[in-house]
Amino acid sequence: MRFLPFGRRAFSDLSEREILALAISAEEDDGRIYATYAERLETDYPASAAVFREMEREEDGHRRALIAEHERRFGPTIPLIRREHVADYVSRRPVWLVENLGLEQIRAEAERMEDAAARFYEAAAARTSDAGTRRLLGDLAAAERGHQTRAGELEQAHLSEGARADEATASRRQLILTLIQPGLAGLMDGSVSTLAPIFATAFATRDPATTLTVGLAAAIGAGISMGFTEAAHDDGKLSGRGSPIKRGLATGLMTTLGGLGHALPYLISEFWTATIVAFVVVFIELWAIVWIQNRFMETPILRATTQVIIGGALVLAAGILIGGG
Repeated sequence: MRFLPFGRRAFSDLSEREILALAISAEEDDGRIYATYAERLETDYPASAAVFREMEREEDGHRRALIAEHERRFGPTIPLIRREHVADYVSRRPVWLVENLGLEQIRAEAERMEDAAARFYEAAAARTSDAGTRRLLGDLAAAERGHQTRAGELEQAHLSEGARADEATASRRQLILTLIQPGLAGLMDGSVSTLAPIFATAFATRDPATTLTVGLAAAIGAGISMGFTEAAHDDGKLSGRGSPIKRGLATGLMTTLGGLGHALPYLISEFWTATIVAFVVVFIELWAIVWIQNRFMETPILRATTQVIIGGALVLAAGILIGGG
């Protein structure tokens, strides 16, 4: 018998009793994970939550069958052995601990869990000499392999076309609230608010190196400030806007990107060449903001153009006039 680091055992060294005990604890864990997913989805995706409730019940049925088999062969006392006690056993990534986990990510993780469980039961069945245990483990492997089909059947039962449309709408809304809206706010702030200091410096000094330094400081400083402000002012629990960390990162990164867009052209040593390139970048940035507002926020194109292009042009003109004066 081999004992591996931290006292863990190799799967090949487990007895048949220990394999059954491991399978029982694994089914208990998976049932809890599906219950957690169902609870997480209950508010925004009730139909998908019902699917995971049903999958939780199926895992409980597997657990009961395994306990009955253990009692038949080894009695009522089940050894305490869990995934973390076995070095080469399939792991479960603790993604269920992540708040605001996306619906598609939950479904993908459930598929990964089912595939790993099926491979475990196939390996366990190959290690078993008792005919009844071997049949049970083989049936459980087939059941896990068939969960993808079963999940589809459950989705058809619980997810009507209307429910699917409602969940798609809710998923898109969550994406907008958590990433698109904060990122757009950051891009607008980084692209517009940094125009004045960067171009004021450019026209005051006519020195690309100095302009680049000021631009980098303005972009990075604005990104840090906007990111922390977004993350700190709303934890997302009451507003439903999602993880403050995700929102803060989206805002901070896009703010920095917006400022860097028209600062980096001043890597070019010739002033007017760098400035013309910066003007082109500003034009692209502002139209990108207009497109995002129209595409995701459903802002009419004329209104978005008026708000962004005219506002950006005024800030740009202010910077040029201040620097040139």
